[in-house]
Amino acid sequence: MKIKKLNLAYDGGEVGALMTWLKDAKPSVVAVFTHGYTSHKGSLLSWSMRLSELGVASLIFDLPGHYLGTFSEIGSFQSFTEECPKLFLAGYKELKSELGFLDKEVALVLGGHSLGALMSLKASENPELNQCREQSLFCVGFGLPPEGVTHVFDTPFYKATLDARSQLVSPELPPEVIFPWIKEQKKTLDVKGRRVFLLTGEDDVVVGEKGTEELAKILESHGNSVVLEKPGRLAHHVPENAAPHLKKMFRDYKII
Repeated sequence: MKIKKLNLAYDGGEVGALMTWLKDAKPSVVAVFTHGYTSHKGSLLSWSMRLSELGVASLIFDLPGHYLGTFSEIGSFQSFTEECPKLFLAGYKELKSELGFLDKEVALVLGGHSLGALMSLKASENPELNQCREQSLFCVGFGLPPEGVTHVFDTPFYKATLDARSQLVSPELPPEVIFPWIKEQKKTLDVKGRRVFLLTGEDDVVVGEKGTEELAKILESHGNSVVLEKPGRLAHHVPENAAPHLKKMFRDYKII
């Protein structure tokens, strides 16, 4: 197994990334992932390690304006929403340059955890990422809670943590701005004709009891093929624990 450290450029700076693959092996599947709000690429390293055992080459990257990973800033919220999806393409190009494959030779998987999952869905609309043999999306800890249900974000306990969390990101990315945007984006997703894999723990209180099912309905209404799995234990704050489930789903559904 080989791990390469590199940077991906965005408008205003650079973020760190890690590329993982099996040495001397030419992959038939490559993946690009990113993390959730206030987190960092290290939370997904276990995904890359497990997938490399299947011969999948992957790249994980830090989102701009997130201080736990690369200490980077973002100029505005609009810049954040525009630049993050582009980083998936930048990551794919790095994989292509390092490993020397042609677009038509590989299946591409885009994905992430929570906010990172949303960004991967938005990235999938980029025509430059549609030249591969096949494209799939893998979203962990991602859903849309039903209307009328008190979401964990609205509880006193969660609100008490927001001050600390807001200090882990750029001032342009406060919770009161990014959470409503995420909710609206989920409702207006325009992804069509994709194979989408949704993985959410039964104990994920952020997504909620039926949140992933609600999101699956939206995706299916747009002609996407959706696979949903809900292991009993996969809390929202430990996305690294998704790695064995991810590996199993790659095998079971013949992504590799």
